[in-house]
Amino acid sequence: MKDFIVKHGPGFLVCAIIAVIAQGIARIFPTIGAALFAIGLGIVCGNTFLNKECFDQGTKFSERNLLEYSIVLTGATLVLHDILELGWRGLLFIAIQMALTIAVAYLIGRKLGFGKKFSLLMGAGNAVCGSSAIATVSPVVKADAKDKGISITIVNVTGTILMVLLPVLTGIFYQHEVMHTSAMIGGVLQSIGQVIASAQLVGGAVVETATIFKIIRIVFIVLVALAFSKMNVEQENKSLFAKHESSEHQVVKAGVPWFIIGFFIMAILHSVGVIPAPVSHAAKLVSQQFEIIALAAIGMRVKFRDLAAEGPKALLYGVSVGACQIAIAFVLIALILK
Repeated sequence: MKDFIVKHGPGFLVCAIIAVIAQGIARIFPTIGAALFAIGLGIVCGNTFLNKECFDQGTKFSERNLLEYSIVLTGATLVLHDILELGWRGLLFIAIQMALTIAVAYLIGRKLGFGKKFSLLMGAGNAVCGSSAIATVSPVVKADAKDKGISITIVNVTGTILMVLLPVLTGIFYQHEVMHTSAMIGGVLQSIGQVIASAQLVGGAVVETATIFKIIRIVFIVLVALAFSKMNVEQENKSLFAKHESSEHQVVKAGVPWFIIGFFIMAILHSVGVIPAPVSHAAKLVSQQFEIIALAAIGMRVKFRDLAAEGPKALLYGVSVGACQIAIAFVLIALILK
């Protein structure tokens, strides 16, 4: 326990401090909200005076683990009826959106000269859940470590841009109507943290509904990993960034993440009345604090130097895929969720 605190404490502490400051500023500018301030302060601090290796483990823990805990606690605030409200149209929208995102990401990547494996990583990262999806499918396609790192960087930076842009677009085109806005935010953004942050810029029921859209996408990671495992990527032993590929046999392992299972268990318990209202309210408050700290960590981990090192071609790739995702979502929302 002592080693864990020493290793993760500094990074967690700075993220918690940033979260407190962000919430204080949000009291002065309530229309903007703490989420955007947390990420913005995180980016500034993480690229200046807090750009130190001693914070890396703590920010990584805060970004990943706190969001997972937050999702589980969110389940204690919902009932199954809220989840089922998406209906078959919502599921169809998500399935088609994900399939087309993977296809578009792969085609754009190949046109720009990127390798098959890197293009598949970009497809999974954008279609499912960002870094987590890339980490899940990278052993499936036997991707090079550098391909994995670069794809995570590009997907996260693209998602950060879209996180701020999407609330503006949904305000213009949908006047922030809950279902359409939630489908756009929850169906396009790469990571669960970005979905929550973007939805909080809109507020209201959009936060919960967009999160449900996103959670269903995360569940579908199992199908994506299995599909990728059937593809022949061994014909190409190099990607644009990889210098060699591991020849070791990789066993395909894909399952529903533990926090998704926890989310549904908590939702079931809340739906049948096992979780009382005061506990549900407390879970919501704790979940919100975890979210803000995690969003500060996301900002801390966006490094401008990493993006600059990959060059404009990689950034063009990420922005192109993001633009296509938005266009596809607009069309599908009009056709399926009208």
